[in-house]
Amino acid sequence: MSSTYGLVAVLLVVLGTMLVGGYGLRVSRTTSDFFVASRTVSPWWNASAIGGEYLSAASFVGIAGLVFAHGPDMLWFPVGYAAGYLVLLALVAAPLRRSGAYTLPDFAEARFGSPVVRAVASGLALGIGWLYLLPQFQGAGLTLHTVIGTPSWVGAAMVAVVVTANVLSGGMRSVTFVQAFQYWLKLTAIAVPAVFLVLAWQAQGARGVSTEDFPVFPRETSVSFERTTVVDVREPVGFSGAGEVDGERVDGLVLLEGGEHTIAAGSRLVFPQGAAVPHLKSIPQTTGAGWSLPSSGVERFGLYSVYSLIIATFLGTMGLPHVIVRFYTNPNGRAARRTTLIVLGLLGVFYLMPPLYGALGRLYTPELLMTGDTDAVVLVLPSRVVGGLGGQLLGALVAGGAVAAFLSTSSGLIVSLAGVLSRDVLRLRGVRGFRLATLVAVTAPLLVTPLLGRVPVADVVGLAFAVAASSLCPLLVLGIWSTRITTVGAVAGMLAGGVPALAAGMVTIAAGPSDAWYHALLARPAAWTAPLGFVVMYAVSLATPKRVPPGVNHVMVRLHAPENLGLRSQDRL
Repeated sequence: MSSTYGLVAVLLVVLGTMLVGGYGLRVSRTTSDFFVASRTVSPWWNASAIGGEYLSAASFVGIAGLVFAHGPDMLWFPVGYAAGYLVLLALVAAPLRRSGAYTLPDFAEARFGSPVVRAVASGLALGIGWLYLLPQFQGAGLTLHTVIGTPSWVGAAMVAVVVTANVLSGGMRSVTFVQAFQYWLKLTAIAVPAVFLVLAWQAQGARGVSTEDFPVFPRETSVSFERTTVVDVREPVGFSGAGEVDGERVDGLVLLEGGEHTIAAGSRLVFPQGAAVPHLKSIPQTTGAGWSLPSSGVERFGLYSVYSLIIATFLGTMGLPHVIVRFYTNPNGRAARRTTLIVLGLLGVFYLMPPLYGALGRLYTPELLMTGDTDAVVLVLPSRVVGGLGGQLLGALVAGGAVAAFLSTSSGLIVSLAGVLSRDVLRLRGVRGFRLATLVAVTAPLLVTPLLGRVPVADVVGLAFAVAASSLCPLLVLGIWSTRITTVGAVAGMLAGGVPALAAGMVTIAAGPSDAWYHALLARPAAWTAPLGFVVMYAVSLATPKRVPPGVNHVMVRLHAPENLGLRSQDRL
């Protein structure tokens, strides 16, 4: 991809974002505008904004990278991301809007009347939001590095600056305009190149993944290593180039025997057409059949991992603070339901695209399996398949869409985090408190991002979903639909589900891949932590019946009665 075209695309997206956000500044005047856009956002406009917010780094680059590396088993990610809104529609959307709350901790207080429940919900909302924000910064760094060669921290800093400026200027009103604009930009940026990729693939013979062989280089390919990399070689492969392999300097023709080899940072190796692709040690080598057929991969507990992923994505959506906060901007519960239905359609159209990039990447960019930069397949593929000026322009369009994905999701996260921080941590109300909280919300994950390393962005987002499904999801579902939940039960359930899920995920990220039997339980914890959260919350509530909040029946009527009965509480900011 030409760095010039890519840079122009990125700058245009940033400029467009700032201009649209600036319009929000013109119409944002009150505290209600900053927090919930005065609750006047129409279903179509709000659905577009939710689509722009929800389609994050994991959706734009992460899903394609996972399909590219691991095959169609990873399609459960987009299925779960979209289907999670069905659960949200059926169980949560309208009652949550009728609660009159702004943040999820506000709902916890309205339902339970307990500062302890609110404090625990606040802590979890902040943890989940920051966990979700980390891969947005990481993905932005990867995108700018791939497109124009900047250090990874530049992309993260750019997203932080642009998002902070928009949120400070107009709050939720400004962010709503930006996110709606960016959904349609992202859909265009990923769909238009996909059409040309398919046409080019057809023109080149429409070859498919072999059912017998491992990936091979489609043409003579130069691979540069920016960091020391351990690769696994299944069969001897020759290469030329310069660098250091297994502690020895190489210059010229070399043969890599089967087994593990360490390639030093700064090496540049050239592999001939048809040579088998060595894999990064952490990426399993699977044959064409093992990659292309569901449930035929190399995971020891593949079925468990699939079901755990389904639970995390189906239930985790309703526990994500930046998703929930958008429903507070609807005028009423009916509009919240209509918004959710429209969102399902918008997400379904978008999620048709990333798996296509992952499959074609297996054919045209297999060297990414060697460097571990699998998330870059969406960015690299257009220029590799189409070639020439057309490929460079398509690659620039994809890069612009990726930047839009990071900006829009980060905007929603920062708004939701700023709301929680200003009301529950800084204890500052009004626009001034919101703006100060915005700076805190951006700074914390920005400082942590360099420590994250090259963890696949979809894996980190998957961990955020698992924690949300195990903690805030039980609070919402049981809090809305059961009168028996007590304050003690609510706190116990959130902690019993959320803390183990977070700990298991962090241990997995820190330890890396493993063949141990317990690795699947830690890498995909939702299958046991989400039921644990529900069971503990309900069981402890049954054991402490005297701690049922007073007036719970009145709260339940307010949550479930239609707005035209006049029972909804006053919205308070």
